[in-house]
Amino acid sequence: MSGDLERRYRRVLRLLPRWYREQWEQDMVAAFLDGWLTGDPEADDYISVAAGPGCAEIASVIGLAVRLHLGGPGTPRRHAWGQAIRRAVLAVLLMHAVLAVDVLVSLVWRHRLVGWLPAPPGSVVVAPTGVWATVYCLVSAAWVVVFLTLALRDYRTARVLGALCVVPGLIALLQAHFTGMLPAPFGPWVFWVMVDLAPVLAMAAFHRDAPPVARRPWLLALPAGCVLVYGPVLALQVTDNVAWLPDFSGLCCILAALACLVHAPRAWSRRAAGSGLWSLTLVLLAAVAGAYRLVSLTDFLDDPHLTAVSLAELLILLAAVALVAPDAARAQTAAATPAPPLRPNAVAG
Repeated sequence: MSGDLERRYRRVLRLLPRWYREQWEQDMVAAFLDGWLTGDPEADDYISVAAGPGCAEIASVIGLAVRLHLGGPGTPRRHAWGQAIRRAVLAVLLMHAVLAVDVLVSLVWRHRLVGWLPAPPGSVVVAPTGVWATVYCLVSAAWVVVFLTLALRDYRTARVLGALCVVPGLIALLQAHFTGMLPAPFGPWVFWVMVDLAPVLAMAAFHRDAPPVARRPWLLALPAGCVLVYGPVLALQVTDNVAWLPDFSGLCCILAALACLVHAPRAWSRRAAGSGLWSLTLVLLAAVAGAYRLVSLTDFLDDPHLTAVSLAELLILLAAVALVAPDAARAQTAAATPAPPLRPNAVAG
């Protein structure tokens, strides 16, 4: 009598991981059916044909599936991707925050708001102006707030602010699509998709069932990143040697490769606790940086020198990733005894 309705619910539950369905599928189906069936044969016959998983029920199953696939409590170690995605998102937002420091320092330097700074070089003086430049500065400052709120575990605020931060870039790109003129501070579609939109969407990995973020290391990473990454950039700007700087995608490849090289000794030490999750995070970040470098190669097809430099950056990145890839693979396949899995009461309700 309720066979059709049951089949529809079981199709929706296929979104959940197999290990979770094996333990809870029967209970969940029974709970869903109890919410529909009345005990009246005629009414139940009609319900089995006309009723089905409602939008709220489907959304609740999707939400549970995301939490399980992205590493909530009770998730086996093979789903270490959840932890890696959370760390990768924080790393990308950290990069946004460091870029924001570059934008704000350039703004202060260009307008001589600090008297003891030397005269700005040409690369800082010649900068976009106007409404779009102002919007870009505001968005850059907002990315710092997004990073801080996420590191401080205020996930909802971070998601809302992150969603607002990607809107101006989208509007600028749509304007460029229809008018053929992209506002100068904003990057191309590949930058918006991979560096702006992707981490905001990946914030879904931060939820109440996920392991909490270690606040202090990430908060300390912001000043450390400004010193170690932006410091050399600022030195090159002061000496007017900006030509030595790689482009953004090349810089991402270099930073990812350096991070892999620094982490490699821990990755090869079997006694280093938690190294596998960091190796998996670095592999994920390197994959994004490498993909961005490959897409941006089309900009240098007419310049053999820049093409060769870009390919060299890719080779260096691949060599560095090879050092941590075995440890990342172990993090996915390592057997561990999971904690008691999430009960489906909230979903069935």
